[in-house]
Amino acid sequence: MRWRTTKAMSASVLLLAGCSVMAPSPSSGIELTVYAAASLKGVLARAEAAYEAANAGVTLTISTDSSAALATQIELGAPADVFLSADTKNPHALAAAGLTDGDPVAFAGNELTIIVPAANPARIITPADLAGEGVRIIAAGDEVPITRYAERLVANLASLDGYPADFGARYAANIVSREDNVKAVVAKVQLGEGDAGIVYRTDAAAADGLVVVDVPAGANVPATYSGVVVGASRHPEAARAFLGWLAGPGGQAILVELGFGPPPS
Repeated sequence: MRWRTTKAMSASVLLLAGCSVMAPSPSSGIELTVYAAASLKGVLARAEAAYEAANAGVTLTISTDSSAALATQIELGAPADVFLSADTKNPHALAAAGLTDGDPVAFAGNELTIIVPAANPARIITPADLAGEGVRIIAAGDEVPITRYAERLVANLASLDGYPADFGARYAANIVSREDNVKAVVAKVQLGEGDAGIVYRTDAAAADGLVVVDVPAGANVPATYSGVVVGASRHPEAARAFLGWLAGPGGQAILVELGFGPPPS
């Protein structure tokens, strides 16, 4: 399994964009580079093996990070074939800029939850406790999809009975760090460097050393994952085939097994 670190790539993106690369001959097979949201890392580890086994001659190279960071790299000319985002905003922005081959395809859904360290030193029992004095909240950067979903969740909670009128402001004041992506939020809470974080339900389920604080169903925020074929792909047909597989029965079986749902309607 090959995984590329996107942070190391960013400094060379412009150089790569200006280089002419010869397409591989049919005998050498097809290598698809897939840029994907950090929360899809577990899914794609499984999907890589399943897809390659069913499609001889095709190999996948996966790079995961914040959807926003990956979209920026694609805008700068990074050599990706498929972009899988934890939202619809980033793929649609690339499409509007003429940087995609076809329209975005919604392929999965997710929901949010609150995580705290197993010891729960801040004694967070309900979401209302996120506004408590001295609570250290780990969040992601402003452009990361989980942040936009979390802000909507906080606004929904603030409208519920039993929550203070200034719940949103108090929550924001308790944020002590902004991480690059949702996986980094999970890691910091696991290490006890924060008292809580809002993450995707699937990330919480896949992590050890955490306790989940349930979110009221009526306040939760559905997350829609969508993907697109990058316009500069050297293998657009193969890229479309992979995206179609992920949105179809083969990919959906893996997504469902790892806790994802269908795209919200």
